[in-house]
Amino acid sequence: MDAIRISPPRRLRLPVANRWGAGDMNVLDFGDAKRPVDLVFVHANGFNAMTYRTLLAPLSGSLRIWAPDLRGHGLTTLPADPAGRRGWHDHRDDLVALLDALEGPPPVLAGHSMGGTAALLAAAERPARAAKLVLLDPVIWRRWTVMAFHLPLLDRIASRIPLVKSARRRRAVFDSREQAMAAYAGRGAFRGWPEIMLADYLADGLVETPRGLTLACPPDWEASNYAAQSHDPWRALKRLDRPVRILKAEAGSTCHVPDRPRGMPHVTVETVEGGTHFFPMLKADVARDALFDAAV
Repeated sequence: MDAIRISPPRRLRLPVANRWGAGDMNVLDFGDAKRPVDLVFVHANGFNAMTYRTLLAPLSGSLRIWAPDLRGHGLTTLPADPAGRRGWHDHRDDLVALLDALEGPPPVLAGHSMGGTAALLAAAERPARAAKLVLLDPVIWRRWTVMAFHLPLLDRIASRIPLVKSARRRRAVFDSREQAMAAYAGRGAFRGWPEIMLADYLADGLVETPRGLTLACPPDWEASNYAAQSHDPWRALKRLDRPVRILKAEAGSTCHVPDRPRGMPHVTVETVEGGTHFFPMLKADVARDALFDAAV
């Protein structure tokens, strides 16, 4: 494995202050620090930017990449209070602050799952700051489902959503990283992951506390991301006039954008053959090629 693949990224601290609270966003910086940022990549719910190091690092010989930890994840210190959350507008606004801080030409915005949707929402707010979008199985429900999520009834039924219930049951504290590795390896969402990718997830996914090694993304915050769905990715897609390339999983996809979305000629949709929602981990070459093609 060459030096680019194994070299650690630089760490940046980006101050963010908005109506959701103030703090620092942790940003991993890959590639030549003297060139403008070519690509901004945003992680999925419950994970962190470091999780995708082996996906992104091979691109750093040609591209400069910023990969932020979203609010409530990794080493970002922005406050994360799940009480009363209805959507991902906080993640949107945090990414808008990141885009506003960038110098140079607009980068490609990309992300996986919730990260792809958050990137889409931010691009719709700052279209001039996004050259293109690459969304890896973003969370985009059917239109009628998005409308239903705006109803007050959702507040009463959110706790019954299976993903919400399972997130709240997650073990939050471990005695050691080895114990966490053993608990996750080959199980659930981590089934089939390369060992190095799981180790990278835990590198920033566990933080030292008096209780022991604790999940950087608390179970209640992860659960609130699953429950808070009142944002509107369809409206964001319509507002954009930039190329949007969506790669969605063949099995278990969270993206319900049809192959030829009506009235959206700037949006292309492809299905990753044999891919699950975690194809960026299990078929990293497919995701990496899409990112590279968009950014060069």
